[in-house]
Amino acid sequence: MYTLLIVIIVIVAILLGLVVLMQNSKGGGLSSTFSSSSQIMGVRKTADFLEKATWTFSIIIVVLCFVSSFFAQSAETESGQQQGSKAAGAQTMTSMPTAAPAPAATTEQATPQTNNEPQPNAEQ
Repeated sequence: MYTLLIVIIVIVAILLGLVVLMQNSKGGGLSSTFSSSSQIMGVRKTADFLEKATWTFSIIIVVLCFVSSFFAQSAETESGQQQGSKAAGAQTMTSMPTAAPAPAATTEQATPQTNNEPQPNAEQ
């Protein structure tokens, strides 16, 4: 379901981009190509249609994003429960002892030398 929502969001986003590209920033756009008076849709009706389509596609994208976030969280919890049950089953089937932690470094190894004496060189 989540994948289907993502595909629909991508398709609507492409359509929104195409509708926005058809519009002109000055209000002409697709409607400015129709100059004759014997047209089916008037200049203003075309601009209204493009504006309504822009708002509709924008609202659809917002709603689908909210819905997909809900499905993503539910899918994530389901997959986490499935992985948790698989890990618990694997742990009960093979209960091997764990290795002991490595011993901590002593204070002599951990602290650097702070005296001003020159260090002996191993190359000499």
